[in-house]
Amino acid sequence: MAKLKPFKGIRPTAEFVIRVACRPYDVLDEKEARIEAKGDQYSFYRVIKPEIDFPDGHNVYADEIYEKGRDNFNDMVKAGVFHQDETECLYIYSQTMDGRKQYGIVGCASVDDYLNDVIRKHELTRPDKEEDRKKHVRVGNMNAEPVFFAYPHVNELDTIVSGITEHTPEYDFTTEDGIGHTFWVVNDSTIIARIVELFGNIPYTYVADGHHRTAAAALVGKERRDANPSHTGNEEYNFFLAVHFPDNQLKIMDYNRVVKDLNGMQPADLIARLQDSFELEPKGTDPYRPAQLHELSMYLDGQWYSLQAKPGTFDDSDPIGVLDVTILSERVLAPLFNITDLRKDKRIEFVGGLRGLGELSRRVDSGEMKVAFALYPVTMKQLIDIADSGQIMPPKTTWFEPKLRSGLVIHSLD
Repeated sequence: MAKLKPFKGIRPTAEFVIRVACRPYDVLDEKEARIEAKGDQYSFYRVIKPEIDFPDGHNVYADEIYEKGRDNFNDMVKAGVFHQDETECLYIYSQTMDGRKQYGIVGCASVDDYLNDVIRKHELTRPDKEEDRKKHVRVGNMNAEPVFFAYPHVNELDTIVSGITEHTPEYDFTTEDGIGHTFWVVNDSTIIARIVELFGNIPYTYVADGHHRTAAAALVGKERRDANPSHTGNEEYNFFLAVHFPDNQLKIMDYNRVVKDLNGMQPADLIARLQDSFELEPKGTDPYRPAQLHELSMYLDGQWYSLQAKPGTFDDSDPIGVLDVTILSERVLAPLFNITDLRKDKRIEFVGGLRGLGELSRRVDSGEMKVAFALYPVTMKQLIDIADSGQIMPPKTTWFEPKLRSGLVIHSLD
């Protein structure tokens, strides 16, 4: 059963929160972070992407990078930008996007739950990215950014959260992308105890977004316990920062593909070969979005097409075989384009659904890419089915929006 632990959060004071809060480290590159943090010493990018304080070209994995992130955070604490809550709390973090709200319970997840597969995963992690985040946790001695978890919704938890959010929030602001962020502190011991008790009845939680941060936080916790001969299991390093959202409030966006060449084919050749596995229908020059599972769309040579997968090209009884990304890989990318390793092949790139289908046609029309494929979004049920089955999704399958803002609360390992 899942464990949720309150903690003494380290948070920005209300007057600084808008300056501090930033996007997660992995949704923008160093150049973009430099621009967003320019002129503001209190931007949290200086903690999670401290390479922006070094000249271009500096080794982002050098020891001084991680030390700078720690020092920048300590400077913010000394300047009164951050303070620590006096008692162990939980927190509610609400996000509003396009009129849709989702309410997350912010608390600490358990290292043991990660190691024992109570926290379930659906993606592989890359060792280099995992080690990078581990160094940030080790050197900073904190979980600077939360991970994004889902849990099977519980009606009583929804009711409790609804009651909390009737009160005045600690933070309430809208970021430049139009997304609303609202944050409440839960310090009532009776309410905290009931939330923790209810979580104890949830069999599994699921990593929605942030597999590398989750792995890094849990594995550093394991390192600490292995190095501590007096380990009891109650130390703060046994837990890490997570925002837990009920599954029925989350929305997964499409995650699409663009390919740089046609592998020696002409457009007519590709269309002819696709008809072995798909019913093709031209849809004109306006972007065409797949309307249902097992329908893909393609942009080729100035024209959009609907690709309806034929029976026998998918397996609805298999958690992986039912996915449209699997159909695309097995029926198109591998046999027609000779793209077999989505993690390493440089001929394919991925475009999150937030950028819209117009981004796909733009990249093809520019000549940068030759063809684009748009996919019907994966559902939360599909994600949970795969995680429960112990299988792994193909790379770049899920895109969650909105993203969590970093810097709203930090968890110290001490």
